[in-house]
Amino acid sequence: MTMPHQDQSALFVMDGVKGGHDGMSYSNPKKFRKKKQEVLDIEKLANDVRAGDRTALSKAITLIESSNTEHKEQAQKLLQELLPYTGNAIRIGITGVPGAGKSSFIEAFGTMLCKIGKRVAVLAIDPSSSLSGGSILGDKTRMEELVRQENAFVRPSPSAGTLGGVHKKSRETMLLCEAAGYDVLLIETVGVGQSETYVRGMVDFFLLLVLTGAGDELQGMKKGIMELADGIIVHKADGDNLRPARRTMQEYKQILHFLQPSTPGWLSTALSVSSMEKVGLDKVWDMLMEFEQTVKKTNYWNIRRREQTRDWFHSMITDQLIDSFYGNPERKQQVRKFEDEILHGRLTVTQGVNALFD
Repeated sequence: MTMPHQDQSALFVMDGVKGGHDGMSYSNPKKFRKKKQEVLDIEKLANDVRAGDRTALSKAITLIESSNTEHKEQAQKLLQELLPYTGNAIRIGITGVPGAGKSSFIEAFGTMLCKIGKRVAVLAIDPSSSLSGGSILGDKTRMEELVRQENAFVRPSPSAGTLGGVHKKSRETMLLCEAAGYDVLLIETVGVGQSETYVRGMVDFFLLLVLTGAGDELQGMKKGIMELADGIIVHKADGDNLRPARRTMQEYKQILHFLQPSTPGWLSTALSVSSMEKVGLDKVWDMLMEFEQTVKKTNYWNIRRREQTRDWFHSMITDQLIDSFYGNPERKQQVRKFEDEILHGRLTVTQGVNALFD
């Protein structure tokens, strides 16, 4: 029952209550108090993340993904604390044709890396979530072996339905994982199309998973995606598929020889792998280590990362301009007004835009 004149906005904690409101007796009157809102200790959270506490890392990522204004400010303070401890991981983007088995490859490859002492973080990027309002997270629940590894961290990261969201949330999540001591980041693209270009702009090495039957498959594969790849995995190379997979691998090697390399100084190559039989996974890691050594010798490793950070900065400027423009209620009304004028043929599109900005 609501008491007269009771402050309904206050939250009360009443321990040891023995009676009613007026004339009530309490075992400890001092315990009748307002509940204070929890104040997030950024320094402690940063220290916990650096200590490799997975619960703290999950909490930090949730803070990064929050759209709350206060949380956004706290997230940036946290990132500033952790920034000196980032940049020490190899960032690997993974994409593939439908049915190529990206999740099974990531689980097998990630588990192998954990067993040789690496700390592996898996992030999934899903720009297609704008269609359903959610993220395609089902595959992550099937990585049962990988999630049991003490050195592994698996985090599906919805992009808030925008590719700009991919840039901001996923890039900042990567930095948090690096600060937490993960030295291998596997970034899976769940969406298709333009997301490959965005992920290529976030990682050091871009890996494309394909299936056997290169001739038919290449007819429908965009040349642009092939040119993004630093390496190609012909997956499911086992059983009756082993011989066709090896033949397909040779076909891809020949094709890559004629394409412009994705990374200067590195000749992209193809390997055959069976995640089910755990065959070829070690060769993938050898390829990655050779890539890192080769690219660091030319200093392109650092050059690419600086370029990626610069591009991220400029994309964030664009996002901020769009948000601030459409966030103005008066501006929204003006947009609708000029839109109506354009649709009724009273203004050209250019005239409408010029009038809007004038």
